[in-house]
Amino acid sequence: MDFRPIERASGAFQQSVTAEEIQAICRRVFGIDARGLSAVELGGGMYNNTYAVSLAGREPPVVLRVAPESERQFRSERWLMRNEYASQPWLAVIAPLMPRVIAADWSHEVIGRDYMVQSLLDGVPVPDRLGDYPRTLWPTLFRQMGTIAKAVHAVRGPHFGPVSGPAHTTWSAAVVTSLEDIAADVDGVGLDAADLRKVAAAADRDRDVLDEITEPRLNAGDFWTVNVLLDATAPEPTITGVFDFDRTWWGDPESDWTIFMAAKKPGTERDAFWETYGQRPSSAGAARRSLFYLARHIGAIRLERYRLGKADMLPETYEQMRDVLDELVA
Repeated sequence: MDFRPIERASGAFQQSVTAEEIQAICRRVFGIDARGLSAVELGGGMYNNTYAVSLAGREPPVVLRVAPESERQFRSERWLMRNEYASQPWLAVIAPLMPRVIAADWSHEVIGRDYMVQSLLDGVPVPDRLGDYPRTLWPTLFRQMGTIAKAVHAVRGPHFGPVSGPAHTTWSAAVVTSLEDIAADVDGVGLDAADLRKVAAAADRDRDVLDEITEPRLNAGDFWTVNVLLDATAPEPTITGVFDFDRTWWGDPESDWTIFMAAKKPGTERDAFWETYGQRPSSAGAARRSLFYLARHIGAIRLERYRLGKADMLPETYEQMRDVLDELVA
């Protein structure tokens, strides 16, 4: 096999599987006579290891995604691949844009990690393609993203919290639990989580405000430009695929990462997102809830920066959380 993993430091969070393990997965999924010809690890993702795998007698290549070992997963990020798998039927509204799941294996009988084999989508990642277009055409992309997000957020669910569970009967319980889990993870890696615990305590006191949200809606979890593919030759930005829905959960659409990112740079091309998505709620309760959602995003960013070894960028998350706490007590 022509095996091309990404070279990483021995202590890096992401660790490649071996060529032998990929061959074993090919035999498990496609039969005892299956043979991988090549496996090229794809960059861009920062959690799972992802490979484009070509097999003898099969076209086109497939995508193999391998989760981190169970013991390396944070409490707030546990079994993300299983969560994505459970989300597939709920994401049917955008099924034509998504990769098809060919196989998923949580048994750890072949390798000691969860893995999933998916179809390979056509297209070029937005960060690699959008710059080829004049900026006057960029709003086209964000209008399409607004349409996709609106469709996902319209899906109603059976409970609050991650799609695969644990399930919560109230939105406040899901938010408080999520904040407490992130705080426990921050504590677990030796960082100060006092600010996150203060936010969690404030959320516990504000359960009545959080529980103004009574209908669980599907949150995409990580839908933004890095997980979107564009047509390689279209005269304007045209979305051909979307992927990585492992952080889906049921709750308030305003809490979704997509909304956080769309609102992050007002006055830019991102404003076109709202033309198709629609307007955001403007009540006092919505403003209050947005502080808890922002704190949750900041906490998750803190963990990711730690995981990626970006220690120099950690202080910024404490400054941002301090601002949130100042607004919560104002």
